[in-house]
Amino acid sequence: MQLVVDDCSVRAATGAVSLEGRDDPLVVLLHGSGMDRSVWSHQTRFLAHHGFRAVAVDLPGHGGSEGPALESVEAIADWVARLAVALGGPIHLVGHSMGALVALDAAGRHHGEIASVVALGIAAAMPVHPELQAAADADDPRAAALITAWAHGPRQHIGRNPTPGLWMLGGVTALLETSPPGVLATDLAACAAYEGAIPAAASVTCPVTLVLGSQDRMTPRKAARTLEDAFATPPVVVELPNSGHMLMLEEPEAVRLAILAHLAAC
Repeated sequence: MQLVVDDCSVRAATGAVSLEGRDDPLVVLLHGSGMDRSVWSHQTRFLAHHGFRAVAVDLPGHGGSEGPALESVEAIADWVARLAVALGGPIHLVGHSMGALVALDAAGRHHGEIASVVALGIAAAMPVHPELQAAADADDPRAAALITAWAHGPRQHIGRNPTPGLWMLGGVTALLETSPPGVLATDLAACAAYEGAIPAAASVTCPVTLVLGSQDRMTPRKAARTLEDAFATPPVVVELPNSGHMLMLEEPEAVRLAILAHLAAC
């Protein structure tokens, strides 16, 4: 599916189900740094066949969407609000990592466009290791290798994949390595610079669910506790004990069910 936002083409996946002629709730899925819509393949099709219009987008400058990549979480959140208007929102946002920060920021400042938020792999702050940022700045393939190593839980490092025949670590590495030059560095810098998570959480008025991995080394479980306390209405927290940072790939069924339960309660 192709959309137009800010006079730029946006590529999106809809789970092979057209949005035309439907008035089901809109669910927009936002990927993390250096990635694209494909990380949501397990969830997009599921939602599309369970009573929702699912739209997994490539953010500006990522995947098949025209760029450039936006340089701050706030700028991406404002873009998401304009995307909601283009889709005829309001929209339910599901975001991972950088996409989770974007979803939170959008919900905190664009109340009319955002109906609810599911945030995966989120924390009150997302600092970036200097070695990783330096590799990304240089478009060094080592950046992809570092993220892949840190982002997955122990089981994925010995070959476990819910999709038979596929190598999860190799797939994520390849996805990051095909990110356009400079995009991963821009994304990581945006995450590191973002200081608005706590104020955004305090401003959110819509339902929120946090899906967190106990084995997450990029946004450790304890780093989300301050964020949880900042919401005026406590969020639902779903903790996956065997998952690392790439929850939607590592535990696709559990993530699907968490999203579905969240949407059913909205």
